[in-house]
Amino acid sequence: MGVGEVSGRSGLQTEGSWTPGMVAEKLGISPVTLRTWAARYGVGPSLRADGRHRRYSDADVRRLQYMQRLIQRGIRAREAAAAAFSDGEDAVPEVPAGRRTGELERAAEDLEFASIAALLDETLDALGAAGTWTEVLLPILRNLDARWLRGDVCFESEWALATEVSLALQRYVGRFAKVPSERAVLIACCPDERHSLPVEVLCASMVEVGIPAIYLGQMVPGETMTGMASKLDPLLVVLWSMSASTVDHLLCQRLQRRGFEVVVAGPGWEGLNGHGAVWVNDLAEALDLAAERLKT
Repeated sequence: MGVGEVSGRSGLQTEGSWTPGMVAEKLGISPVTLRTWAARYGVGPSLRADGRHRRYSDADVRRLQYMQRLIQRGIRAREAAAAAFSDGEDAVPEVPAGRRTGELERAAEDLEFASIAALLDETLDALGAAGTWTEVLLPILRNLDARWLRGDVCFESEWALATEVSLALQRYVGRFAKVPSERAVLIACCPDERHSLPVEVLCASMVEVGIPAIYLGQMVPGETMTGMASKLDPLLVVLWSMSASTVDHLLCQRLQRRGFEVVVAGPGWEGLNGHGAVWVNDLAEALDLAAERLKT
């Protein structure tokens, strides 16, 4: 995904019809500022609704939102307009991971779903799945955990962020979709495990580096998982658990008895009997293991 897709410059429909007043209100700026941007930087509306009055498309608005984010990061308006509206990738400025973290955290706190989605798409494009997880998302999640421990209820922010991260990862993985020529890695949560973001990131990280991977989703019954594994014949099965209370020993054994190599992943398996399965609790370690199995 290039900056054009993040900012709405390409690959997006031009549905919708926004008046300048509506766009100014959406961006939180005055109509005078919007007209100034259009006159100075050529970022005016692209639709002509009735032959006389020009309107902004949805794609125009997304571009302007991206331009505005760049300005808020300290980029001059002319450079921000070039980055958001031109087709030149070299116009895109570097953004420190800490800045991305702060922007995303504020958007989650304010439940600005569209902003969360746009920031995640932009960050995945810039840093990749693993970089987005380690440099941007983990600091936010750790801060949310600390707030919980202090008694600061922030469930809404956490839910909004987690929901949009899952959707953004799906969009990101879709860019690499192709018919795999090798057996895939099957990634699954233990049936009672609901904390799935780490393995969603793992799946995206594998796919982006060329390791065929399939993520089954949350709360898949053990019998269903075993049946799917039998049909898919995976290279290996990664069985994820966040806590010891959701570890499913019987499922691990059932998969092993069917002849599948099982890798148990996540802190839930730490110190437990994995029935001979390799235990991983690190993204890089899991990627290395899958790459090694793919070679053999």
